[in-house]
Amino acid sequence: MTHPDAPPLRMLFWESTARCNLACAHCRRLINDTMGGMLSRKAGEHVLYDSFMPTPLRGEGMPPDSVLDELTTDEIKSVFASAARLGPPVVVFSGGEPLLRDDWPELTAFAHELQLPVALATNATLIDAGLAARIAAARFRRVSVSLDGADAATHDTLRGEGNFTRALAGVNHLRAAGAKVQINVTVTRANANQLDALAALARERQAEAMHLFLLVPVGCGAEIAPARQLAPPDYLRVLEWICDHQADAGMELRATCGPQVYRVAARRGLSLGRGRGCLCGRSVAFVSHNGDVFPCGYLPVKCGSVREADFETIWRTSAVFAALRDDHALKGVCGNCDFKNICGGCRARAHAATGDYLAEDASCPFI
Repeated sequence: MTHPDAPPLRMLFWESTARCNLACAHCRRLINDTMGGMLSRKAGEHVLYDSFMPTPLRGEGMPPDSVLDELTTDEIKSVFASAARLGPPVVVFSGGEPLLRDDWPELTAFAHELQLPVALATNATLIDAGLAARIAAARFRRVSVSLDGADAATHDTLRGEGNFTRALAGVNHLRAAGAKVQINVTVTRANANQLDALAALARERQAEAMHLFLLVPVGCGAEIAPARQLAPPDYLRVLEWICDHQADAGMELRATCGPQVYRVAARRGLSLGRGRGCLCGRSVAFVSHNGDVFPCGYLPVKCGSVREADFETIWRTSAVFAALRDDHALKGVCGNCDFKNICGGCRARAHAATGDYLAEDASCPFI
């Protein structure tokens, strides 16, 4: 079935590599195995997983590209060319750690030839002055850097000892090189009381934006969710904080995987710009390192593979994408909610809780 009226693609997240120099406690890359249990790892052990698959790739050092079956340079150029006909979207070089891929400068140049804006999502711990200069020269619209605490003790609990200092050093190098920086914060119980301090830290580093990611219990996040995931009242306080500080933040504030912020804003008569909460499969898509296509990086429901079909075809014909674009398909409280057209609930969180991506988002603070 074709869907020629498929909406424009706004953002394409490309998991450029599964390799990473860190092993963060809340990384989405560790996904439930096919028996419904969690694959585990020892603290500090570096484990890489094929995209949403149960088989770990272990060993000392990084596995070679051939083991990870990453898309080749030519394959991803084909994806970019196909995506350019759908928007054009912003292409986010994500990972893993995308700077571990050698061809990123060539691919950013190719994206610019297609008039595709590009962005980079990095942990910044590998960035020195020389690499920062190359990143700035690549003309990324923004470079997002993950900071999960306003101090080393909080950040390093999730991302490993010493990485708070390394990440801030990377941010300093990026700003010195003239790159535009965005701070990404995965909000948990450990840092929910640090939002003011994190915002101050972002302003000190002259960040253009701070995006708050509400933890989705997939991957390693499922292991830490009971202890660290926000309870609905805390979740609501974070969304209210975002709305409270829209005017005085001095930078863009956004919630990611917190679509109920649009309900909070609507009740206040406040416009947040984009007009809708969950964009999963509606104006956003995710291409994994091996070419599998998903509605977003947190929803492990495969919609196709760019090694089997053109990305544009998948975007227009996937039954999963079609269902996600239909507000009438939502179930439970989300289906009956007066705000479903501007919120939609987090489809990844619904799937993590029930196995059904159209089910109600039970973490919603308004349920």
